[in-house]
Amino acid sequence: MEALGPLLSYERKESQVQWTLSPFLSHTFDPETDAEEFDFLYPLFTIDRFGAERRYQLFQLLSFSGGKDQEDTNTTRFSLFPFYLQQRSTDPNLNYTAVLPFYGHVQHRFFRDEMHWIMWPLYLQSRKQDVVTDNYLYPFFHVRHGDALKGWQFWPFYGTEVKGLTTKTNTLDDVITVWGHEKSFVVWPIYMNEALGLGSTNEDRTMTFLPFYSQQRSAARDSTSYLWPFFMMTDDRERQYREWDAPWPLVVFARGEGKTANRIWPLFGETHTDTQRSDFYFWPLYKYSQYNGTVLQSERTRIFFYLYSDLTDRATNRPTPMRRTDLWPLFTARLDPDGNQRLQLFAPLEPFLPNNKSIERNYSPVWSVWREEKNAKTGASSSSFLWNLYRQESTPTKKKCSLLFGLFQYQSGSAGQQYRFFYLPSGKGQPLAEGAKKR
Repeated sequence: MEALGPLLSYERKESQVQWTLSPFLSHTFDPETDAEEFDFLYPLFTIDRFGAERRYQLFQLLSFSGGKDQEDTNTTRFSLFPFYLQQRSTDPNLNYTAVLPFYGHVQHRFFRDEMHWIMWPLYLQSRKQDVVTDNYLYPFFHVRHGDALKGWQFWPFYGTEVKGLTTKTNTLDDVITVWGHEKSFVVWPIYMNEALGLGSTNEDRTMTFLPFYSQQRSAARDSTSYLWPFFMMTDDRERQYREWDAPWPLVVFARGEGKTANRIWPLFGETHTDTQRSDFYFWPLYKYSQYNGTVLQSERTRIFFYLYSDLTDRATNRPTPMRRTDLWPLFTARLDPDGNQRLQLFAPLEPFLPNNKSIERNYSPVWSVWREEKNAKTGASSSSFLWNLYRQESTPTKKKCSLLFGLFQYQSGSAGQQYRFFYLPSGKGQPLAEGAKKR
């Protein structure tokens, strides 16, 4: 990274080029992958592009995106959320326009495959796969049908739904069975009755009459509750443990091969399974969690949520673990799986948004009084104090230092030593002694 001013920098990482004027502007471009990012007062205005795919957004309210999908169909979207939504495509079947609340037709938005509405909330129709739901005066009355399913509800007074046994083809072109179910409620959520997995060997039936009684019965698991959530008992035969809650989730005890738990919140809690461990003492004073999977092992210690956090992830396909340590708001330190290291003093947002590149790129330079970075692959390192008031950069063959934002500079390398005062060179480079070259 090259400092061009207190908060102006230029950086080149392999094929990626990035310049930043913190906290106002930043631009990143990678010609090898044809990827580009531009931020202006993030998150006010951003541009993200990858090849032909692009997205522009203004504070997440006004947005424009476009590009080609896997079927080489060119599609563009425009949104003035939530009042106006539009999509245009080379495939006319994918075109839609929506104006809330008057009229709408959208596809693959709001977790539905398709939605229509007229004078919302008076009428709304949604489709997810083969199931169609017609809502009248949403969310109070609806009729649902499709995929061997039918049902209706007048919420919260009464509702019923029945689905028969069906099949479908998954992404691997295998035909799989979709089990049936029956659901009903009266004065939701006081009385509810559900039967799931109908037609399978593990039918799951649940009856709830809140707050007095609730029961769940299946071949794999039984659970009973009295005066929910004060007294609950669970026998999980599939995962091989029994659990007692009084009340859940404050007081929990579990015993068995699949799970062991002792919890009296907020004093202490210890929960262990075959792959996971979760402990706390005087919550939220101390919290520890651990995951041991076949591909990833993770370990994290926290004190007062994000006041202190130490996270370590180990992947079986990487020799170096990923580690991140935060002490809010004093510092954040990171070691990535490639062996690269980064230390930053003063980090008011980074502990809460640990993987946000835009925060790191646009705002971290503003409040970082000390930054230190090391590249394991190239051996390069850099340090900066008080917005480049003092800056040091080094590689295996060269070292460069600057003071007072570059008014005084020193550089040494195989070509010799060079000095600059007030941006003017002072004399010619002097060859280094043989001992200095080796150092």
